[in-house]
Amino acid sequence: MIPWLRGIIPPIITPFDPKGRIDEDAFQAEIDFQLSCGVPAICVGGSTGEGAGMNRDEVRLINRLAMTRLRGRVPLIAGVIPDNTDEAVSLALAAKEEGAVLLQVTPTHYVSQLGAEELVSYYTQIRQRTGLEIILYNVLPWAQVTPNQVGELISAQVIVAVKQSGYNMHHLADLMYRYGKTIPIFCAVDDLLYPSFMLGSQGTISAIASVLPKQCIELFEAVQNGNHARALELHHQLLVIWRAIDDNRTFTGRLKYALELQGRSAGLPRHPFPPAGEAEKKIMRRAFAEAGIPIMTAQPV
Repeated sequence: MIPWLRGIIPPIITPFDPKGRIDEDAFQAEIDFQLSCGVPAICVGGSTGEGAGMNRDEVRLINRLAMTRLRGRVPLIAGVIPDNTDEAVSLALAAKEEGAVLLQVTPTHYVSQLGAEELVSYYTQIRQRTGLEIILYNVLPWAQVTPNQVGELISAQVIVAVKQSGYNMHHLADLMYRYGKTIPIFCAVDDLLYPSFMLGSQGTISAIASVLPKQCIELFEAVQNGNHARALELHHQLLVIWRAIDDNRTFTGRLKYALELQGRSAGLPRHPFPPAGEAEKKIMRRAFAEAGIPIMTAQPV
């Protein structure tokens, strides 16, 4: 196992300006914030970072900006969300050239489901053609990589970890039982981090960890230390906030507004996805109040 690959690893948001350009200053400020929380690594270009649809130049830019701020203090993981193998390799090489040391790669994400043979071939080519090790990002609800297929990928030595998402806690439980002593299994079922840590999950790479990294770090440590009373309190906080964010139509806008409520500049979602409207803002403010998390922004909310 990679020694540093555990704990709370935030997938960084990507702030966009009204013209759809990456807001470089806000992006780097967010990395500074995450580093101040004590995270062991940073991930850019994932789902939370609106990586789907980023072109090669944009992938190169966000990885370059990240490395400028990290300065070797923690490793950089590059998210890759491709539609085919060549695209995955091209994006991954752009990230590698800027300093990323590990990849987080989804299966091809345009309505499809690969069999074990195709998955092994896909991840093998990415691994061989980039020279970087890979976290399987198992995020597609309609095309979950099964535990048996994960076993095939492990046997082929083409993945070093799994990030289990796609709302599928059942797969996470199976993966922990079958492979948890072989490779790290990260939970990205955002409202169930507490039970996942109880099952032995080595950490999380999830949107809620980007929104509330301090609470997620404290939750992880509370479970490790056996302080389950505090862990349950933190679970309830995270649950309330996640319930308010988790909406298929306005997810990114709500998530970015949750950062704004903490005084962090999150920019706009990328078109055509909408920013939080007044109804969504009201939901988010109510959730912060219910969770007992202070609103820190001095700007109009």
